Amino acid sequence: METSGKHTTVLLNEAVDALFSNRQAEPGELSALTPTYVDATFGRGGHSRLILSRLAPQGRLIAFDKDPEALAEAATISDPRFSIRHQGFSHLGELPKASVAGVLLDLGISSPQVDNPLRGFSFRFEGPLDMRMDTTRGQSVAQWLAAAEVEQIAEVIRDYGEERFAGPIAKAIVARRQERGPISTTTELAQLVAGTVKTREPGQNPATRTFQAFRIFINAELEELQQALAASLEVLEPGGRLVVISFHSLEDRIVKQFMAQHAREVYDRRAPFAAPKVMQLKVLQRIRPSAAEVAANPRARSAIMRVAQRTET
Repeated sequence: METSGKHTTVLLNEAVDALFSNRQAEPGELSALTPTYVDATFGRGGHSRLILSRLAPQGRLIAFDKDPEALAEAATISDPRFSIRHQGFSHLGELPKASVAGVLLDLGISSPQVDNPLRGFSFRFEGPLDMRMDTTRGQSVAQWLAAAEVEQIAEVIRDYGEERFAGPIAKAIVARRQERGPISTTTELAQLVAGTVKTREPGQNPATRTFQAFRIFINAELEELQQALAASLEVLEPGGRLVVISFHSLEDRIVKQFMAQHAREVYDRRAPFAAPKVMQLKVLQRIRPSAAEVAANPRARSAIMRVAQRTET
């Protein structure tokens, strides 16, 4: 996540420190000298560039991103140790098993995406109601809303936006579609929601939760996160690090529960004398941005970074 007009990566040093702090090369240990790391959300490359600055000459960094603008930024990196895939991080499992020394997931949406009216992510700007991370494929929010049933719209707003007025908002969207045609711009949606939601937390735009819900849904963000977390267990080598930065409670809850689930031994109740399934992760850290970082970059205020390490078994 970055501030408007300037690339400011949240928890930059903390995240890269967490990835590298377990890499103590032993004499004759080739894997410690030639590690492979994954920046699963390249964005504008803040984490990737710092990783490369610390990476061994024989090391390798693989990045993932769905956004064509991110790929254009990645093309400016000429380092032969670096490569990027035009894929979401749910494709992490395509890498060889136990081949990666560290996986970094910096979730959410970047400021260049939010601040570009043509992307349709923000209610602050007039623009097409798109919200796709990958503008080369898939359905935009406007296209989905043009045909979605009121129950489905309400479910999305409620589940992904945690919006208590999900029902009235969904009914207003469908009523507007029937009366004057589908909503096609960010401003139209924001005004409709504002006219429906009569109360809101101080300082928060009434459309905040609805915009969040539609963005998460149209990009299948939570489903992709669950797939990537599961894949990380397969691709991390013993001792490898998993570092995840989230920006809202839905993401962080998934990450927290995943790490907790795989950080304990599991007994099979049907076979009480069988050996338990050993834990696969060790939970190490939970880090929030410092007061100084939040003051310099207010968009960092909701960030939570969780760190876990693949067990040796």
